[in-house]
Amino acid sequence: MVPIFGIETEYGITRDGLSHLDPVVESMELVRSYVPSPFKQSWDYAGEDPHIDQRGFRVSSLQQDSEEADFAKYDSERPFSFREMKSDLVLTNGARYYNDHTHPEYSTPECRSVMDLVAHDRAGERILLASAKQRNQLLNSSPVKLYKNNTDYHGHSYGCHENYLISRNIDFEKLAALLMAFLVTRQIIIGAGKTGIEAQDHTIHNGIFQISQRADFMEALCSVDTMHDRPILNTRDEPHANREKFRRLHLISGDSNMAEYATALKVGITRVILEMINKGVCPLIDLQDPVRAMKEISQDTMLKLLLPCKNMNPLSAIDVQRRYLDVALKEISGCDEETDWILCEWGNVLNLLVNDRTALVGSLDWVTKYWLLETFIESEKIDWTDPWLVSLDLEYHNIDPKHGLFLSLENTGNTRRICTDDQIHVAMNSGPLDTRAGIRGLCVSKFSDEVEAVQWERIFFKGGGASKNVLEMGNLFDLNDIKKLRAAIMETSNPSVLCDY
Repeated sequence: MVPIFGIETEYGITRDGLSHLDPVVESMELVRSYVPSPFKQSWDYAGEDPHIDQRGFRVSSLQQDSEEADFAKYDSERPFSFREMKSDLVLTNGARYYNDHTHPEYSTPECRSVMDLVAHDRAGERILLASAKQRNQLLNSSPVKLYKNNTDYHGHSYGCHENYLISRNIDFEKLAALLMAFLVTRQIIIGAGKTGIEAQDHTIHNGIFQISQRADFMEALCSVDTMHDRPILNTRDEPHANREKFRRLHLISGDSNMAEYATALKVGITRVILEMINKGVCPLIDLQDPVRAMKEISQDTMLKLLLPCKNMNPLSAIDVQRRYLDVALKEISGCDEETDWILCEWGNVLNLLVNDRTALVGSLDWVTKYWLLETFIESEKIDWTDPWLVSLDLEYHNIDPKHGLFLSLENTGNTRRICTDDQIHVAMNSGPLDTRAGIRGLCVSKFSDEVEAVQWERIFFKGGGASKNVLEMGNLFDLNDIKKLRAAIMETSNPSVLCDY
């Protein structure tokens, strides 16, 4: 199995002091602010079909189709086209940066290393911050603010979507069954933390701290929908690779993380589980009601809740994670240095969550946020129902180091770093050398005037005839092939010759 993965992050956007905020326009202008030259749209949407389901069928409609139709009707009155509104950029690091209608979204380049992915995820923060600074220079007042979180605290959620390339030979129903308990319980490690409970009727119930921001919005086990009745496991079938060989696991139930360490474990332990499934050694833990468990775990900060199971005695979220870890230590350890690091840190976190949670401040987001808010509550003599906490909760996720609470901790050396600022700077400009994303970024950088359009798995160059102007990368995963193609790009000034590779 090819270990390729990436993260799509939707950011919250606002401007204080405005009587009316149009997030579509604000997101569009933000993306366009990143390029100093005239904006050039290069993403090609042909071939994308969110209606295809990994369970072997195509749905005639999605629940969000009617909402998107309403958006389209409203957008038709705007003074720009759909493509102008999307403002879809392909960057020199192989990433995609665009307006996802009401949110700016950054999709990292495909990565083969968890450590690379952390650097590219942080690069996305820095790119959006640079965009905001450029945009704010043109505004007289009410500067743009950006938040890497998952809720507006008014009942609306936006996502952090993880993507993993896996073999098409893995039966999807089996994959879903083996993954479900893991996905439900991993929030005790990857949760971003949240004050209050958001109900479906958009009412907010204060007075409680939750582990996860997305848990309130998970309503189904599996579904191809992403905006309504959100599923723990999304079934959209868009592999962005050779469909006969691969499928893309598209996870939408995880939180956006500020902490680099939490991001590393989020992707790392999920990658390990997928390797176990591929090897046929992953244990089956069949929860009685995964959707209910997702919400109940999020509200159980003491991690004592026992989850009813169909095939064994009740287990806590810690117990579930330890069962997966025990098998991974037996079956996966020793594969490579990064995997051994993931397994070691996975075990350390589970132990510390039980025995010394304060040691995880600066490492796990929900633990860090809980500590910050609890400290504030004690100093201000207030309680968990005070609405003041919601504003502090939000500022935890502000990506401007001058205002963000987490980044303030980071600036004082009180967080656990996975990558350096130098590595983040490199990731802002260059793609991974060991994936096709590096090839994509290099082509965009070197042949910007010759690039007609870009998709994840191919690049269209101008001229050369229909059969001679497409660089196909759907099967480009072998390291030697990537190295060979990179060398060819560096040697030529004519991109059409690359289409023979």
